Amino acid sequence: MNKRLLGIIDATNYHQDLEDLLSHRSLAALPFGGRYRIIDFVLSNMVNSGINSVAIFPKLQYRSLMDHLGSGKNWGLNRKRDGLFFFPCPSVDQEDNHNGIGSFNNFAANLDFFHRSSQKYSIITNCYTVFNMDFGPLLDWHIDSGCDITEVHHQDGRSLGMYLLKTSLLIDLIQTRNETGNMCMEDVVNDIRHFYAICHYKYSGYATMVDSIQTYFSTSIGLLESDVWNRLFLKEQPIFTKVKDEPPTKYMKNSSVKNSMIANGCIINGCIEKSIISRGVKIGKGAVLKNCIIMQKSQIGENCYLDSVILDKDVIVEAGTVLTGTTQDPYVIRKGTVQGALMNS
Repeated sequence: MNKRLLGIIDATNYHQDLEDLLSHRSLAALPFGGRYRIIDFVLSNMVNSGINSVAIFPKLQYRSLMDHLGSGKNWGLNRKRDGLFFFPCPSVDQEDNHNGIGSFNNFAANLDFFHRSSQKYSIITNCYTVFNMDFGPLLDWHIDSGCDITEVHHQDGRSLGMYLLKTSLLIDLIQTRNETGNMCMEDVVNDIRHFYAICHYKYSGYATMVDSIQTYFSTSIGLLESDVWNRLFLKEQPIFTKVKDEPPTKYMKNSSVKNSMIANGCIINGCIEKSIISRGVKIGKGAVLKNCIIMQKSQIGENCYLDSVILDKDVIVEAGTVLTGTTQDPYVIRKGTVQGALMNS
């Protein structure tokens, strides 16, 4: 196991374009792929890389995230030594409300945690990248290259918002933040005055940063492509999530499903094409869904037509309702909303 790395997940980020899906949850807890949450990917990557100490720093609306993660049992992090640490950030100041990865102000409130950590190196990541990566080769490359800080880039040149450095250097950056003016890891690597050896590690696997409704929609629907699925869900590096015991989905006589993902506990009585259906969803007779993302326990009445629609959890769509968006601009319905045919006429 890789006991040299401390995992740090920055779950404070908020993207305005995702507002309709983040009014009651943090970005890290955003449902994805019918049964996962966005944070499951980076957290599973850390566990699969042998990291046994992971600290998560959320900021606002983190109740659903805490409920999802629990003690970390589903990721093998419920242990007596090290394990999963949850550090809600105390600051809600507007001046600290930036989207930079690795806010030193947030880390400073729990500086004793970093001092107590036995891991020589730290990997700081965002919570909203969908990817499957072994951090072991990254650490070896970082050490061999003699880098002070390594920033992970995709092979197409995009920064993936992940940084590897010595824990001692991270502590120093936190403690000197007010003197240097560098308030997060992005500030450090972009500061032309720094004297650190900054390296860029190129990751060639599948990776998408979910930072808008469009990227959320396209990344979700993209899971239905076999090439994407095979690159993201690897047998030797599984993506773990919270286990829920639910009955199998029931497909009624009039149902039809094509190129879709259907989670457990659903009752399907309509036609579904190129869609992702989460747990406990009910779809009525004669309903037609195309290019849709339906979250947990939503109900769609008889003879509805939905195309390029995202339904958040517990949405009710009454019989005969027509909802249409586009793949570039999907129609989003907030959690707990009731949509009726008369409302859309």
